Amino acid sequence: MRPQDLIRRKRDGHLLSESEIREFINGVCNGTWTNAQISALLMAMFIRGLSESERNALVNAMVYSGEVLDLSDLGVPKADKHSTGGVGDKTSLIIAPLASACGVAVPMISGRGLGHTGGTLDKLESIPGYNVNLDITQIKKIIADCGFALGSQTSTLVPADRKLYALRDETATIESLPLIVASIMSKKLAEGLDVLVLDVKVGNGAFMQSFDEAFKLAQAMVDTGKTFDVKTEALISDMNQPLGRFAGNSLEVYEILRIMRGEADEMMRDTVDLSISLVAKMLVLTGVCNNFNTALKTSIESLENGSALEKFKRNLELQGGNPAICDDPELILDKKMLKIPVNAEKSGFISEINTRSLGEAIVMMGGGRAKPDDEIDHAVGIEFLRKIGDEVRHGEEICIIHCRDISQAEIISQRVKAAYKIESEIESEKILKPHLIHGFVN
Repeated sequence: MRPQDLIRRKRDGHLLSESEIREFINGVCNGTWTNAQISALLMAMFIRGLSESERNALVNAMVYSGEVLDLSDLGVPKADKHSTGGVGDKTSLIIAPLASACGVAVPMISGRGLGHTGGTLDKLESIPGYNVNLDITQIKKIIADCGFALGSQTSTLVPADRKLYALRDETATIESLPLIVASIMSKKLAEGLDVLVLDVKVGNGAFMQSFDEAFKLAQAMVDTGKTFDVKTEALISDMNQPLGRFAGNSLEVYEILRIMRGEADEMMRDTVDLSISLVAKMLVLTGVCNNFNTALKTSIESLENGSALEKFKRNLELQGGNPAICDDPELILDKKMLKIPVNAEKSGFISEINTRSLGEAIVMMGGGRAKPDDEIDHAVGIEFLRKIGDEVRHGEEICIIHCRDISQAEIISQRVKAAYKIESEIESEKILKPHLIHGFVN
């Protein structure tokens, strides 16, 4: 069947068969479908949606568009985590070494930033020399040594998603539930996992802005994981404000280093709490721990005793990064950056933060991509000094912009300032600090 015929069928609302979806994915991988044709079918899928059978067929075709990892010889349970993306969400960089320190192998295949959200690979590449372009042999060797590997989709591992991921960003088809499920789950199921834990973001800085949307996405991914015999659970976490103290690639690496060194401050507390909760879920599902409370205790101990940091340091040695940043996190920061404070325009309490707008501001500075081939400036970003519910005084700093030049700072400052809503003291009783975790799906 010609690509035009499949596009027309989906455009007109017909269900695609398993063989038709496999034909599409084969065309993506072998180059017989043009980018225009791929984008057209993605848009038809976005508008018309996919049935559960279509979605599972798409996941299956994408998983087997290349090789699948076989880590059965490691002798330990294999688990991973995935987040649907947000601003300042750097938990993967803590979770991988922390889970491995607790006895779980973590083959973490990640992606780059999409839209206003950051990407794990971009954060890792802010570490000079760090190699995310691993082949399957290297991934297995690194995991056998330090317990986890952090890499991108290889040319042989889920090659279909590599192309679809970029085109979705270009064609405004990111926020499609079945396409999100297919993208995330194909990469994760190709890792040869026993367990998968999902962090589905909800709020104004997430792709899913309502709890109902987030729950539907979480349930769809959990159901898909179970269909493919992987123990899968999800938690729904808040993205109505940035996670942690920093957003921006090297700044987020700096934050996770501070956390693993035991130097977390109060602004980093939600990064710590969410990371520990996700690792604890992994430990229960893999059978390393019998219950969630024991798993929390085990996770906290492995973070506080430096085991996670040692795992991360060893991984840096294996993947080409500079292990000295574990001893001196300041080495990851660009000393040439301007630090421009953003001040509160009135006294009161922070009642709302437009998190998406803050993520877009970082993209405008070069910290993210408007197009897939855009270069990243890893050093730019924002340091957050206040969260929702915090009291501020007129003229007090609410955040600090890390940027290259003063003209850039003036434009970004106005955008950042507009992202914060400050209510008077009289109205402060109505302000509720958002819960970090909104619910679980299993």
